[in-house]
Amino acid sequence: MRINSIVPNFEADTTQGQINFYDWQGDSWVVLFSHPADFTPVCTTELGRLAVHQPHFKRRNTKLLAHSVDKLQDHVDWVNDIKSYCQDIPGAFPYPIIADHDRTLAVKLDMIDEISKDDPEQALTVRALYIISPDHRLRLSMHYPTSTGRNVDQVKKL
Repeated sequence: MRINSIVPNFEADTTQGQINFYDWQGDSWVVLFSHPADFTPVCTTELGRLAVHQPHFKRRNTKLLAHSVDKLQDHVDWVNDIKSYCQDIPGAFPYPIIADHDRTLAVKLDMIDEISKDDPEQALTVRALYIISPDHRLRLSMHYPTSTGRNVDQVKKL
């Protein structure tokens, strides 16, 4: 995906139910971010910090949407782990995590590591972060190797 290209619509199972991306997005901006796997320490910390700062994004008409290639039940268990680790998350976990165990969406959205892309069983998702405008256009794209965490304060300032 390239800057200003239309992000394709998709349907996905998430920790908050099935979504149709365009319908779910509505007239909001979206920060869509991927993680290599559930229960990794860096990913757990990032998702927790983003959950704590979700009110900041809401004030800016921005929805958060996470993606990982694990199964839905793993995501549900992970959310409970994140909430136990990051106890300053108020109430229910504030954003959905997409389940993409067959990596179909990760491939569609260019979130697969180039080195592992030809092995569907082992293909790793990179840490991708996309900012998508209400007209479904990609406005910012950031990719990190799986070994590198993101700075949540930096994401808040984008």
